[in-house]
Amino acid sequence: MSSALGGGPAVVALGGGHGLAATLSALRRVTDRLTGIVTVADNGGSSGRLRTEFGILPPGDLRMALAALCGDDDWGWGWAAILQHRFGGDGPLAGHPVGNLLLAALWDMEGDQVTGLDMVAELLRARGRVLPMANVPLDIEADVDFGPTESVRVVRGQTEVATTSGRILEVRLDPTDPAACPQALQALEDAAWVTIGPGSWFTSVMPTLLVPELRQALLRTPARRALVLNLVNQPGETEHLTPEQHLEVLAAHAPDLHLDVVVADTQATGDVRALERAARSLGAELVTADVRSPTHPGQHDPAALADVFVRTFATGSPAQA
Repeated sequence: MSSALGGGPAVVALGGGHGLAATLSALRRVTDRLTGIVTVADNGGSSGRLRTEFGILPPGDLRMALAALCGDDDWGWGWAAILQHRFGGDGPLAGHPVGNLLLAALWDMEGDQVTGLDMVAELLRARGRVLPMANVPLDIEADVDFGPTESVRVVRGQTEVATTSGRILEVRLDPTDPAACPQALQALEDAAWVTIGPGSWFTSVMPTLLVPELRQALLRTPARRALVLNLVNQPGETEHLTPEQHLEVLAAHAPDLHLDVVVADTQATGDVRALERAARSLGAELVTADVRSPTHPGQHDPAALADVFVRTFATGSPAQA
């Protein structure tokens, strides 16, 4: 595969956590015109502590996305490692990654979230831009079915929803109508392709479809849309879902969303015909390929996923292009 230096299509990647970082690690090999739009609902760990203490966006997923886009040189790799370094011990800094503290400091100094993110991107010589999906920290609420002996209960908080022992029926955001990041809306308008997933299905992927302004921008954009399915089910959150049920969950939360491509790992398709039918119901073609890491089977291989993106992006272009 040839290098993308000097060009490539304008691509926006939606998601959060390790899933978005995996997508960005692949897409950086395909294009230099890359924007990651990140969920801002994390309430656990360092991010939860910082948002509670300072009322800021949870920085963890934003930090991970920035690190995934670091420059391809000793400077970029070195600063990415510094950003990801987590303090040990049992003192007040224990558990905080340096990057979370750096973002918190820049947001406090600059008074603007995007400015702070752009400053860290410049420090990393990042191959792309990272933006929050909303301007305020959000909370996730879920209706969860705990079985025949209990009624459906509301579970609140990203960490709590992700680790629930019940079956998640639906998720929503609080506040329900937060202001979207204006630069994120512009990026969607200018995109040639938009990718969604992989990631924690209910707590990282679905939230990007639930910010009203962002969702409307996703529906309006002339860009084509590619969804990347997970390699494995997540304990608690999606352990009982088949691949096609993942698509049914997406359709239930965003019934008006049209997809063009659904990417699935060859070994994770389950019933291929059922998955093809589910993809077609969303307007999409199913693309299967070996995209898992040979050494870490639960993770996507960036080079293999990049190859899929290259072939996929070559098959078409936005309607107005």
